[in-house]
Amino acid sequence: MQAIHQKLQDTIQTLYRKAVDADQALDHLQKDQKGKFAAVFTADSPFNTSSKRFGPYVEEIAQDWQALKAMAEEEAKAALPLLIKKIELALVTIAQFQSTLSKK
Repeated sequence: MQAIHQKLQDTIQTLYRKAVDADQALDHLQKDQKGKFAAVFTADSPFNTSSKRFGPYVEEIAQDWQALKAMAEEEAKAALPLLIKKIELALVTIAQFQSTLSKK
Protein backbone atom coordinates (compact mmCIF):
# COMPACT_ATOMS: atom_id res chain seq x y z
CA MET A 1 0.00 0.00 0.00
CA GLN A 2 2.96 2.32 0.64
CA ALA A 3 3.86 2.41 -3.07
CA ILE A 4 0.25 3.26 -3.94
CA HIS A 5 0.22 6.12 -1.43
CA GLN A 6 3.47 7.50 -2.86
CA LYS A 7 2.08 7.37 -6.40
CA LEU A 8 -1.14 9.05 -5.23
CA GLN A 9 0.86 11.79 -3.52
CA ASP A 10 2.88 12.44 -6.69
CA THR A 11 -0.25 12.47 -8.83
CA ILE A 12 -2.14 14.80 -6.49
CA GLN A 13 0.82 17.21 -6.47
CA THR A 14 0.81 17.24 -10.27
CA LEU A 15 -2.96 17.68 -10.30
CA TYR A 16 -2.68 20.59 -7.86
CA ARG A 17 -0.19 22.43 -10.09
CA LYS A 18 -2.38 21.86 -13.15
CA ALA A 19 -5.46 23.05 -11.23
CA VAL A 20 -3.72 26.28 -10.19
CA ASP A 21 -2.87 27.02 -13.83
CA ALA A 22 -6.38 26.15 -14.99
CA ASP A 23 -7.95 28.32 -12.29
CA GLN A 24 -5.79 31.25 -13.37
CA ALA A 25 -7.00 30.75 -16.94
CA LEU A 26 -10.59 30.66 -15.68
CA ASP A 27 -9.99 33.94 -13.82
CA HIS A 28 -8.81 35.56 -17.06
CA LEU A 29 -11.80 34.22 -18.97
CA GLN A 30 -14.24 35.56 -16.42
CA LYS A 31 -12.56 38.97 -16.45
CA ASP A 32 -13.27 38.97 -20.20
CA GLN A 33 -16.93 38.11 -19.49
CA LYS A 34 -16.43 34.54 -20.73
CA GLY A 35 -16.59 31.18 -19.01
CA LYS A 36 -20.04 31.56 -17.53
CA PHE A 37 -20.99 28.26 -15.91
CA ALA A 38 -22.25 27.04 -12.57
CA ALA A 39 -19.66 24.36 -11.79
CA VAL A 40 -16.72 22.56 -13.37
CA PHE A 41 -18.36 19.15 -12.90
CA THR A 42 -22.03 18.26 -13.10
CA ALA A 43 -24.05 17.11 -10.10
CA ASP A 44 -23.85 13.48 -11.27
CA SER A 45 -20.04 13.45 -11.06
CA PRO A 46 -18.36 11.47 -8.27
CA PHE A 47 -17.46 14.73 -6.48
CA ASN A 48 -19.31 16.10 -3.47
CA THR A 49 -17.85 19.54 -4.20
CA SER A 50 -19.50 22.04 -6.52
CA SER A 51 -17.30 24.90 -7.68
CA LYS A 52 -16.46 27.12 -10.63
CA ARG A 53 -12.76 26.40 -9.99
CA PHE A 54 -10.66 23.25 -10.04
CA GLY A 55 -8.94 23.93 -6.70
CA PRO A 56 -11.83 22.84 -4.46
CA TYR A 57 -12.06 19.54 -6.34
CA VAL A 58 -8.35 18.93 -5.79
CA GLU A 59 -8.90 19.72 -2.11
CA GLU A 60 -11.64 17.08 -1.99
CA ILE A 61 -9.30 14.58 -3.65
CA ALA A 62 -6.56 15.39 -1.12
CA GLN A 63 -9.01 14.96 1.77
CA ASP A 64 -10.17 11.63 0.34
CA TRP A 65 -6.53 10.51 0.08
CA GLN A 66 -5.85 11.53 3.70
CA ALA A 67 -8.92 9.57 4.81
CA LEU A 68 -7.76 6.60 2.73
CA LYS A 69 -4.40 6.60 4.52
CA ALA A 70 -6.20 6.32 7.87
CA MET A 71 -8.32 3.34 6.79
CA ALA A 72 -7.65 -0.32 7.39
CA GLU A 73 -6.13 -1.95 4.30
CA GLU A 74 -9.29 -3.76 3.15
CA GLU A 75 -11.40 -0.63 3.59
CA ALA A 76 -8.78 1.42 1.73
CA LYS A 77 -8.77 -1.06 -1.15
CA ALA A 78 -12.55 -0.66 -1.41
CA ALA A 79 -12.35 3.15 -1.37
CA LEU A 80 -9.42 3.41 -3.81
CA PRO A 81 -11.40 3.03 -7.09
CA LEU A 82 -13.56 6.09 -6.35
CA LEU A 83 -10.50 8.18 -5.52
CA ILE A 84 -8.79 7.09 -8.73
CA LYS A 85 -11.94 7.91 -10.70
CA LYS A 86 -12.00 11.44 -9.24
CA ILE A 87 -8.31 11.95 -10.03
CA GLU A 88 -8.73 10.68 -13.57
CA LEU A 89 -11.79 12.85 -14.19
CA ALA A 90 -10.02 15.95 -12.87
CA LEU A 91 -6.86 15.32 -14.93
CA VAL A 92 -8.81 14.63 -18.14
CA THR A 93 -11.05 17.67 -17.66
CA ILE A 94 -8.11 20.00 -17.01
CA ALA A 95 -6.29 18.61 -20.06
CA GLN A 96 -9.38 19.16 -22.23
CA PHE A 97 -9.80 22.68 -20.87
CA GLN A 98 -6.16 23.57 -21.52
CA SER A 99 -6.37 22.01 -24.99
CA THR A 100 -9.40 24.17 -25.79
CA LEU A 101 -7.56 27.28 -24.60
CA SER A 102 -4.49 26.54 -26.70
CA LYS A 103 -6.61 26.24 -29.86
CA LYS A 104 -7.87 29.81 -29.46
